Amino acid sequence: MIKSLSQLGRAAPRTGPLPVGPAVSVWALDTTLDIVGGYRVPDAAAVLDAAEVERAAKLLREADRHRYLTSHLGLRALLGGYLGRDPQAVELTREDCPCCGGPHGRPAVVGGGVHFSLSHSGDLAYFAFARVPVGVDVEAVPGPAATDDVLTSLHAEEIAELRPLSDADRPSALARVWSRKEACLKATGVGIALGLAEPYVGSAPEPAPVPGWILTDLPSPGGYAAALAVRDA
Repeated sequence: MIKSLSQLGRAAPRTGPLPVGPAVSVWALDTTLDIVGGYRVPDAAAVLDAAEVERAAKLLREADRHRYLTSHLGLRALLGGYLGRDPQAVELTREDCPCCGGPHGRPAVVGGGVHFSLSHSGDLAYFAFARVPVGVDVEAVPGPAATDDVLTSLHAEEIAELRPLSDADRPSALARVWSRKEACLKATGVGIALGLAEPYVGSAPEPAPVPGWILTDLPSPGGYAAALAVRDA
């Protein structure tokens, strides 16, 4: 299990070499920052590609636009470090979807060289980088209403584990399940196309085994849960 995270801040990141084998480098970012990895958020359009700029512009809330821009500036700063390129020169694409073959699978770098995953929730963003497929997810602990809405879409055993919990304990347990499941679905590129029942990841303090993947919880501040899935070499 990863005991600590690298912290991305205002300064350009010192990434070092990309991890080898199934090892993963994980970073965290406070998305309220106004400078990320050496780049000012108001100047993000000079670093991001046209699709990223367009997607940010479609977000109605200023706070949501700021979180999107900071997290994508952070992603490019880190990818640039691992690949030895200027962040704005990193060309992003989508792999084919494993369900339908459409161009909306896992995000990827054109030409390869690194596998990566990005997740943001609330004022946090997490990034993961590896030489093999990887997925990371961070989730703010939901409120009771959101917990009830999501509960029935999970695996039957997860529902059975969560329902007996008290109203005070259920949201944090659900956040554990949700972050683990999302990490796996991002790593495979399936997303939620096939629903949220599979894979079974469990709500216990340690995640359940997922065949073909190494699934671990990540350190996270109070009010959040985070998890990482990496292909088992």
